[in-house]
Amino acid sequence: MDADDTVESLDYELSDEDEEGSTGSRRMSKSKNKAKEHKEQLHRLQEKDPDFFQFLKEHDQELLEFDDEDIEESADSDIEGVETVVDDESIQGDLDFEEKPSKNIVTAEMVDSWCKSIKESGKVGAIRSLMRAFRWASHYGDDEGGDSSARLGTMSSSVFNKIMIFVLTEMDGILRKLLKLPASGGKKETIKDLMNTRQWKNYNHMVKSYLGNALHILNQMTDTEMISFTLRRLKCSTSLLAALPSLLRRYIKVALHFWGTGGGALPVVSFLFLRDLCVRIGSDCLDECYKGVYKAYVLNCQFVNASKLQHIQFLGNCVIELLGVDLATAYQHAFVFIRQLGMILREALTMKTKEAFRKVYEWKFINCLELWTGAVCAYSSEADFRPLAYPLTQIILGVARLVPTARYFPLRLRCVRMLNRIAAATSTFIPVSMLLLDMLEMKELNRSATGGVGKAVDLRAILKVSKPTLKTRAFQEACVYAVIEELAEHLAQWSYSIAFFELSFIPSVRLRGFCKSTKVERFRKEMRQLIRQIDATSEFTNRRRTSISFLPNDPVASSVFEAEKKSGASPLSQYAVTLRQRAQQRSDALMRSSVLVGEKSSVFGEQMSDSDEEDNAINEQGSAVFSSSWLPGSDSNVKPPKVEQDGKKKKKKKKKRNAEQLEGGLASDEDIVEDLVLSSDEDEDMRDSPFSEKDGDGDKELPAKQKTKKRKAANKRSKKNAESQGKNSKKRKKAT
Repeated sequence: MDADDTVESLDYELSDEDEEGSTGSRRMSKSKNKAKEHKEQLHRLQEKDPDFFQFLKEHDQELLEFDDEDIEESADSDIEGVETVVDDESIQGDLDFEEKPSKNIVTAEMVDSWCKSIKESGKVGAIRSLMRAFRWASHYGDDEGGDSSARLGTMSSSVFNKIMIFVLTEMDGILRKLLKLPASGGKKETIKDLMNTRQWKNYNHMVKSYLGNALHILNQMTDTEMISFTLRRLKCSTSLLAALPSLLRRYIKVALHFWGTGGGALPVVSFLFLRDLCVRIGSDCLDECYKGVYKAYVLNCQFVNASKLQHIQFLGNCVIELLGVDLATAYQHAFVFIRQLGMILREALTMKTKEAFRKVYEWKFINCLELWTGAVCAYSSEADFRPLAYPLTQIILGVARLVPTARYFPLRLRCVRMLNRIAAATSTFIPVSMLLLDMLEMKELNRSATGGVGKAVDLRAILKVSKPTLKTRAFQEACVYAVIEELAEHLAQWSYSIAFFELSFIPSVRLRGFCKSTKVERFRKEMRQLIRQIDATSEFTNRRRTSISFLPNDPVASSVFEAEKKSGASPLSQYAVTLRQRAQQRSDALMRSSVLVGEKSSVFGEQMSDSDEEDNAINEQGSAVFSSSWLPGSDSNVKPPKVEQDGKKKKKKKKKRNAEQLEGGLASDEDIVEDLVLSSDEDEDMRDSPFSEKDGDGDKELPAKQKTKKRKAANKRSKKNAESQGKNSKKRKKAT
């Protein structure tokens, strides 16, 4: 019974295959019959209406040039069209096109002939052949059976490069001509109208094939230059994705991944691709882009050190730029995200546990505050975004006061800096001076340091300091100078206000109290300089106040110092400029002294430009990028770093030298000892070098006593090894 069942099932499967073959043949015969009928109609038209036939001959020559080869070609293309119109859900993975195993070899001559015919006459048959080759090239090596050439065409790396360069550079223009679209650009409305036309019904499978296979090859690439070139060329076709929603979502995910994790110029190219999608397609992709960009930003800013500061700042600038595409939609997302930050802060204020405090005092939370501060400052003049300034300010003030201890001074200074930016952008008074003056009254800054000089402290890259660092002179100087700079910045914003004397009275009184109580002379000197500038600015404003006759609540009071504000004539604003320059010099010195791995990984925004004049340069770059022997599915030849190779060579040389010494018995005790001493010195040099591996969070140097103990132990070990090797060599000499 089992055998009969299997035979019946096999017969059933074979009958299905026969039915599929018969349906294909029926389709082919039908298309041939239609083509023959069309040819006969043209002959009858020439006999009946020769004038109209002459008109067609002048204006549509291709319609009349209809021979048997074109009949077969059109029949094949109809079958291919049925195969290539695939569902959107199956484009990203392997395209399940059912073809018999072919042993076709795609040669360079074939590709050149297709490209020539496309450029000269724009034949649809040549375009279809090239798109079939592009599909083969994109899915080369995808077959799970191992032999991909059994199902797809076989090609070399040079042919693959030719196909990729031509399709990526020319296919957008070819499709636009077929669909009768403008040469560049296009909005969502234009594409929606196009979907109801005959051109879209005839050639939409080409658009799906081009964009779907290009997305597949993007997922296969590992070289950043190849990915960047491909995304640059696909950016010209972003408007076509309005008709393909499933492909649009996948393109957004891929571009977000490259933007958040790519290196070199890839993040910039990916961001420009995303921005072009948002501009051309609009509401269909804005929500997904805003959520995805914010999520990618949060994932990248969880940990911060000196090397990641520029990259995080670049990502934040990209998010702010993308929010400006549609401020009404961006406001809704920004309100939700800022509300989430407020809920986390409220939980910390009510629960008062270490876990709740840790959720607030972490880099992810602080960098999100920095992001929305930049967004509010960038769009403060817009009515859609300006209302977000008040809730954001309240959250920042709550974060600054949450744990008022000296160990969190870097975090408080960062919050004060954000508040100063919001106040300057919105022209709103924010009580910042109390946060800074409270810091000066704490004993950690009011007394002389007891922990020595200490290492230089970079307040930009830390949120909390350790207890030993808290007592160092370097930390004291960094905090006091930062307090002076931010307080001068805050008061300089209101140095052109008619109420500056009342506003600066309490800060000047408390600064004088700090000068009397502090025991550090250099701090007293800096504070006195700031007090002198405050007094000079008060005299500057009071002289102007004596000559006015209107009340303080009069709207004219805000424009009294308009001319002085434009010229920056107040003493305090000039002093703030000098302090800003001094702070910049200090930060530059810290940047030079620290080891910044990948420092220039995000300094590429200035070199990029989004203009159509660079197409020729991009094409030349594409020919240079796709000139390697890479094929999809092939193992990339990754070369190991030179440092490791050098290390291996050194080890091999040492092994050879030791083997020669053992064989010849010529090594003396002195030679062995010298070699060991040199190798131990080299190890110490490697440990002391700035490029040795260290922890990211502020590494501590070993005390001098521990270093000397380690050196003594290493010398003892080297002496013991030398003595043992010397004894072994003497024994071998006696034996010989």
